[in-house]
Amino acid sequence: TTHRQMSEEEQAKAGVTPDMIRISVGLETLDDILWDIDNALSAAAKT
Repeated sequence: TTHRQMSEEEQAKAGVTPDMIRISVGLETLDDILWDIDNALSAAAKT
């Protein structure tokens, strides 16, 4: 279940807040995952 399928009350009970993001990763190496996250956050900061 993703947080979008939950009511606001259910999200609050689960500790999910509006400023959280969910990251789903595959089988890449840790370095690849961290590189992807760093690039995504850098790109988001520019908008």
